Amino acid sequence: MTTLTDPPQQGSFRLSMLLSDTRYRSYTFQAIALFVLIVAFAYLGRNLIQNLADAGLNISFGFLGESSGYDINQTLIPYNSQSSNLQAAWVGVINTLLVAFLGCIMATIFGVTAGVLRLSNNWIVSKLMAMYVEMFRNVPVLIWILIIMTIMTAVMPSPRAFKGDDATASMLFGSFAFTNRGIYIPAPIWGPGSMVVVLTFVASVIGVFAYRSYAKKLLFATGRLLPVGWPSLVILFVPTLLMFFIMGRPIGADLPVLGGFNFKGGLQIGAPLIALWFALSIYTGAFIAENVRAGIQAVSKGQTEAAAALGLRPRRIMNLVILPQALRVIIPPLISQYLNLTKNSSLAIAVGYADITATLGGITLNQTGRAIECVLLLMLFYLIISLSISGIMNIYNNSVKLKER
Repeated sequence: MTTLTDPPQQGSFRLSMLLSDTRYRSYTFQAIALFVLIVAFAYLGRNLIQNLADAGLNISFGFLGESSGYDINQTLIPYNSQSSNLQAAWVGVINTLLVAFLGCIMATIFGVTAGVLRLSNNWIVSKLMAMYVEMFRNVPVLIWILIIMTIMTAVMPSPRAFKGDDATASMLFGSFAFTNRGIYIPAPIWGPGSMVVVLTFVASVIGVFAYRSYAKKLLFATGRLLPVGWPSLVILFVPTLLMFFIMGRPIGADLPVLGGFNFKGGLQIGAPLIALWFALSIYTGAFIAENVRAGIQAVSKGQTEAAAALGLRPRRIMNLVILPQALRVIIPPLISQYLNLTKNSSLAIAVGYADITATLGGITLNQTGRAIECVLLLMLFYLIISLSISGIMNIYNNSVKLKER
């Protein structure tokens, strides 16, 4: 004899249990919802294809192999006006990833610095940071992009101002030129053996993180405090410099030199990239500052008092006690800010920076008339990059969350 509380016997599954049994009911509803979603998308897709066919159109991506017919002012890969639309799209993708990567790094620096300083006991410092936050996050980012671009083009000197015998003296350290067209910096010249130096530098960076991780684990395990600052600098630079001289100084520098009406040689960081980079950084940094402030204030004040009672200095308290606990509150909204910064980079077209929206979603779309295909590719790109950022940050978020024993 069985009762209602007895577990069901093996082989007693019935179709009615898909709705009556709580173990299967949720899967049933999810399967139904998935089926309805697939049917809806299939209907919309069929309707789109039918309407295009009625209009004598079809979905084709053959235009990607055609010649683009336009130039791009700043590229990180080989490209000219005879390159394909696909190559132009790749240029836009790389330019978008570049400004997103640089923007996320600088926005994090601005945000963490402003968020910590806003809680400073110094009244002037805290009010200045509050002014920065309120001023930048309450003005649209497009306006900041235009303001910074205008300042660069109106205030910075033109390359002609560097003419004359003291042209080199007018440059910073004789190697950096700041103009209204952008910043010109020395470009590396890679000689034989340069890859060994680069790999040594990469290994040194990994070594710095390994040493700092070891120092933190040793502190938490034994209470022994190892120096972190100067050993990190030694690990970072000494092996690379030694390898640089051992390999016969294989890396040189191509300095920018004024020739004609513009600089030749070196590496140019265009004004549109600088304007977009700084505007996105300071704008997003203001939101990150509020996330950091909220995360720090979420940590009990008793944590600070207990750490101070043990003799820790304020900087150590912030780095070892407060911020590690605040990260659990900071990281989730920080992911959203990184995603917003990446998507806001599509405003690059306002200053003439050739990102993926300007190339594939702008010039290529207008020249080929393939609006549906270009928009679908744009949506796919932003979906992939957003999911990638979210996935990476969620992995880091899981690594800092509380571990249950």
